[in-house]
Amino acid sequence: MKSIIPLGKLIAVGGNEDKGTYPNPRTRRKYYLNFFELGILKRIVLETGKADPRIEVITTASMIPQEVGPIYIGSFAMLNCHNVGIMDIRTPEDARQPECLERLMAADVIMFSGGNQSRLREMFGDSDFLDRMTQRYYAEPHFVIAGTSAGAMAMSHTMIRGGSVPDALLKGAVKIGVGLSLLPAAVIDSHFVKRGRFGRLIESVALHPKLIGIGLGEDTGVLITQGNLVETIGSNLVVIMDGHTIQHNNAAAAKKGTVLSIENVTMHVLAKGNVYDMHARKFYVSKEAQAAHALAHEAAVRSTVA
Repeated sequence: MKSIIPLGKLIAVGGNEDKGTYPNPRTRRKYYLNFFELGILKRIVLETGKADPRIEVITTASMIPQEVGPIYIGSFAMLNCHNVGIMDIRTPEDARQPECLERLMAADVIMFSGGNQSRLREMFGDSDFLDRMTQRYYAEPHFVIAGTSAGAMAMSHTMIRGGSVPDALLKGAVKIGVGLSLLPAAVIDSHFVKRGRFGRLIESVALHPKLIGIGLGEDTGVLITQGNLVETIGSNLVVIMDGHTIQHNNAAAAKKGTVLSIENVTMHVLAKGNVYDMHARKFYVSKEAQAAHALAHEAAVRSTVA
């Protein structure tokens, strides 16, 4: 199935949500979905083609689902979307319940909240829930899978589980695991700029140079269509790291804790509306420019064949 072009859509959001803990209770504050104000939730709704789609929010990654769930319900309500449910799946057994599968099959949008991305793999890996969600993603043009923060990072097959920012670009600073495998061609990191995660995405790409690294700024997301075309949505930035041109690279052989030595990583910075083609590894200023290039290429191929 993975060689087939998916018809559905992925929307990965950099996030500005709580990670599930309050490091200092005295600084506890109310968390808002800032990306609502920037139109990302609106874009999620728009991509379904329905005015009031059925949305299921999965709060599994969060340790404070009782707070996160109502925020989503309220934010979607501001878009006049009231057909929203919360699926707080806490165990792999919960994910196997017939009710969960029925709700999955009836949904237009599945949205994963922030929290701990490893929990998503733990709960859904090798499950009927993941299999059916993946089947719908490949088969249905208006089916949307969205995720913020951890929910975005878990979309890829090669998933960043964590890593030390102070030790960035020392071998072993990034922890790699297996995600939900919806996006086999890329590895995603979130909260990218504010939390200084350039180093761990560079190491991820150096260890897996055939993948495209996608670093999501906060209040920013990407719409991924055809499993390949990455369009930036929101007001901040997205960083693309391409390891295909790497020459010298000691990432695989270096000992843990030693400095990485990497030559010729290609980086692009995408603002709202910019598009990156992961297969062709090309940057476009807009989706219109990408579409025009694709048409020109198709015409050139036809003329050559003729």
